Amino acid sequence: MELGEPDASGRRRPIEIPGSEFIFPCEMVIVAIGTKSNPLLTSTSPDLRVNKWGLHRSRRFTSRHRMDGVFAGGDIVRGAATVILAMGDGKKAAVSIDAYLRGESMPATHPAEARAGALTDGG
Repeated sequence: MELGEPDASGRRRPIEIPGSEFIFPCEMVIVAIGTKSNPLLTSTSPDLRVNKWGLHRSRRFTSRHRMDGVFAGGDIVRGAATVILAMGDGKKAAVSIDAYLRGESMPATHPAEARAGALTDGG
């Protein structure tokens, strides 16, 4: 996509760039849309802990959830927030997921976060 010419209001709208599509080979895709957990997911995974607002609880420094092999960040942990915070959470989660898949140990929290309380509470 690219921004087109400004319309009467001065707003530039996105327009498709013909021929810019591509296929990215991968083994798994993680869909990250919305700000709440799908009720089907939480009802079928009782170990997936959420707070009263339906937000996931995960370790701030690693994005690691208490449920083994689960990582969470962004709006599903924080509630509606900025894309910058979500991107930071994604970077932390990527490092943690890589370490997890390699079988490497990782700290549960950053030392400063250990003092402040390691688990997010969605608020």
